[in-house]
Amino acid sequence: MASAANPPLFSRTLPWVEKYRPQKLDDLISHKDILSTIQKFISEDRLPHLLFYGPPGTGKTSTILACAKQLYKNKEFNSMVLELNASDDRGIDVVRGPILSFASTRTIFKKGFKLVILDEADSMTQDAQNALRRVMEKYTENTRFCMICNYLSKIIPALQSRCTRFRFGPLTPDQMIPRLQHVIQEEGVDITPDGMKAIVTLSSGDMRRSLNILQTTSMAHSQVTEDTVYTCTGHPLRSDIANILDWSLNKDFTTAYKEILALKTLKGLALQDILTEVHLLIHRVDFPSSVRIGLLIKLADIEHRLASGTNEKIQLSSMVAAFQIVRDMVVGEAH
Repeated sequence: MASAANPPLFSRTLPWVEKYRPQKLDDLISHKDILSTIQKFISEDRLPHLLFYGPPGTGKTSTILACAKQLYKNKEFNSMVLELNASDDRGIDVVRGPILSFASTRTIFKKGFKLVILDEADSMTQDAQNALRRVMEKYTENTRFCMICNYLSKIIPALQSRCTRFRFGPLTPDQMIPRLQHVIQEEGVDITPDGMKAIVTLSSGDMRRSLNILQTTSMAHSQVTEDTVYTCTGHPLRSDIANILDWSLNKDFTTAYKEILALKTLKGLALQDILTEVHLLIHRVDFPSSVRIGLLIKLADIEHRLASGTNEKIQLSSMVAAFQIVRDMVVGEAH
């Protein structure tokens, strides 16, 4: 047996996202109302077809896998659960073949129902979804379906109406921090409070992303701080963004352009990321509302042009120009 100090090699090389994936419903940290409802379904043995939807990293797959582990013992798990992901082919042939044959075969010795988990169901074809309607209805007696997707609109209404829907929203910092602290303690990570804050900010409610950022930063640097987190994820530092805003508003065009270009090259920043961060700071600068509206429209245009694949240097000069116009307007209004 491997001791706690010397864990087996596979758990040492496992990404933390998988290593700390919740095994029981009680281990899940969020959406207590959804979990209590599902717990009730399981205890009363009245599990309906389920449809989980919401942004990535919010616990949809973890929830249904924890349910399955609670419903079936280890030996039964493989024979009672069919899990299909977007990486598997899930056209109409799969619905008529493996899914149909799995759902239609009854369990002779075991009580209860089988479970079909369709992860990332929003990438199933229309035909496959239409074929699934009939299979779901016909074999409800001995099979339950759980569909997981990011976008509810990509699931046809006929399937939505056959399922009990649950929305998994982004996690709040209060839910994420205790779980991150548990992993930090287990892994012995040296982290500063501003490092923790940066991870929570950058992951925007995605638990999977927060663990990945934590793991990569702790592997690349001896201490996880705000600077190392931003550097590892390739995000512009807050101080850099403040400088960019300061140069754009207070220096002449040529100087501002050269300074920002030099910083972009030095730190390897993308103009797209700079725009996203600068846009958040604009709301904190005390501009007249008409000026702020004009500036935001200009930045939106630049972002749209960047998405179309235009030259970054020209768009950067366009961004600096937008700020210079705003400065002149504010000075003009003051006089």
